[in-house]
Amino acid sequence: MMPRRVPARLSKMLKDGERALHGDARDWYFQYVLKLENIMPAAVAVTPGVEHHQLRTVQDLFIRRWGEMGQTWGINRTMAELHALLYIAAEPLCTDEVMERLNISRGNASMSLRALCDWGLIRRVHRRGERREYFESLSDVWEMFSIIAAERKRREIDPVLETIKQCQRMLEPAAIGKSAARRAEIQVTRQRLQGMEEFMSVTNKIFQQFVGNARSGLSRVVKVLLRAL
Repeated sequence: MMPRRVPARLSKMLKDGERALHGDARDWYFQYVLKLENIMPAAVAVTPGVEHHQLRTVQDLFIRRWGEMGQTWGINRTMAELHALLYIAAEPLCTDEVMERLNISRGNASMSLRALCDWGLIRRVHRRGERREYFESLSDVWEMFSIIAAERKRREIDPVLETIKQCQRMLEPAAIGKSAARRAEIQVTRQRLQGMEEFMSVTNKIFQQFVGNARSGLSRVVKVLLRAL
């Protein structure tokens, strides 16, 4: 049996919901309308209007989850959501399109786009005959992971490693005297700092070896892990 087409009334309800609602509320509303009308999945698949809404729902869900994950990494949520939008979008987007889709201000959009460009996660795209700038995300997931990991290392691991080395220097005999350096609590502190410094230095070298080269380095890691499974 051929699936019935979606009524015009349903299409209007979906469009109204898209304009008025955002996030979870919009997802719930779309699902509610489809259940209310008892629309078969096949009907959704053959109806361009509903297909667009389904794609939009999927994209919004991905964008929201990516933004939440970005927050746990210490990344601004708007910046993470903007990156997710450009990654999952089929075509490059301009600033106005980003503002409309994420419901953010021009200043917020511009600042986040500039930061993502600085990270190297997105790039500017110029279209012939267009005065506006467009942006697109890197499509290679391994390359994106490498860039994000390198930025986190620069912001988090490197400062901690430098602080540990500074603490070690502050407890050297030349800094506090030979007599003080022989005290038990000083020696324990120095030993533990040395152990942490050695661990983080090794971790740093492993990172540079395997993640420094986005494609070949990570592909080697994947091959080693697959052989171990």
